Amino acid sequence: MEKYFVKTIENAKDINVSVPGSKSITNRALVLAALSKDECTLEGVSFCDDCQAMIDCLIELGFEITLDDENCIVTVKGEGGKIPNPNATINVKSAGTVARFLSAMLAVCGGDYTLNSSEQMKKRPMKEFLDSLVELGVEINYLENEGHFPFEIHSNGLKDFDIEINTDTSTQYASAMLLTQSISGANITLTGNRTDGSYIKMTKKMIEDFSSNYMIEPDVSCACYFYAMALVLGTKAKVQGVHLDSLQGDIKFIKLLEEMGADVFDEEDGVLVDCSFITSFEGLDVDMHDFSDQALTFAVVAAFAKTPSVIRNVGHIRNQESNRMMVIKSELEKIGAQVEIKDDDIYITPGKLHGADIETYDDHRVAMSFALAGLKINDVIIQNPRCCEKTFANYFVIFDRITA
Repeated sequence: MEKYFVKTIENAKDINVSVPGSKSITNRALVLAALSKDECTLEGVSFCDDCQAMIDCLIELGFEITLDDENCIVTVKGEGGKIPNPNATINVKSAGTVARFLSAMLAVCGGDYTLNSSEQMKKRPMKEFLDSLVELGVEINYLENEGHFPFEIHSNGLKDFDIEINTDTSTQYASAMLLTQSISGANITLTGNRTDGSYIKMTKKMIEDFSSNYMIEPDVSCACYFYAMALVLGTKAKVQGVHLDSLQGDIKFIKLLEEMGADVFDEEDGVLVDCSFITSFEGLDVDMHDFSDQALTFAVVAAFAKTPSVIRNVGHIRNQESNRMMVIKSELEKIGAQVEIKDDDIYITPGKLHGADIETYDDHRVAMSFALAGLKINDVIIQNPRCCEKTFANYFVIFDRITA
């Protein structure tokens, strides 16, 4: 298996980088474009694995799509709620957004479909959402294990229905139904503790603002690794095009860095995080339920703090690309921190840190987060770094440039 040997940095230079377009915004925009009545031009598109999976599925479904990879532009001919190929077989790969958004879209629009996925996606929960579609009259035939990919969808289309969606397991179910609401006319009731979560807010704002020419923001989730580097290394980091008024919930991570002592400036070309004057920092007790994609990033940063940290209300990350609560414990303990899990909270006590082989569990966020540790401690090795292609194909290329 391929490995990445992280180089430590003694005297860090200022970091100034660009990141891909937002995966979350790209995949929502692609669905909105396909369901629209117009030809839509999307700029700033991410072509990461998850977004390419969405594009490939839409093409299999018969949508007319033009790609300009070099300029990050995609043109989609909307069909106003019709699926051009209503008997398609698609593969959502490992993309949770594709899995949930297209399941809803195909059920609402109607047709007969076979949905396949990667082995990783087969382990992720779908039953709760699919059961709610069955209650509305959609036929779901499981081809392997009940409640999981692969499965068939047979639907005559859904119109003017009532549906209640629990946001505790995944907010993607809620976003999936909201994205199709203009076609379905559904009355959607959200329950659980994330009814007003950042990804749901993003979805609603995009629906409100969407037009046939739509600009996609840089991916704040990707940007956060470089902002975290600033604190770990005691330097400055700027990511081009990122601003504090972002639609993306992970922008809250920058606030954590501010609480740890960073100065933050929203400049014309992007947010600058200045940690050049910081030689040590305290841990934090933080509720991350609404920006939990950065739980791994914060966990690694917390290992370098002077005092313990607590990450609260992130139990749902057990059901993501990996069991991220378990991963935080196992991999942080490998490098010398102490970690305890109590219910949905993670307690991290810094220790004497040392190098280790980091198992990434085919989870892009594990690879990107734990690479940060190797900037300060020797002999950190990242197993299977190519898993980053899911969202950020050239992450380690940029990493090499920073550590050169």
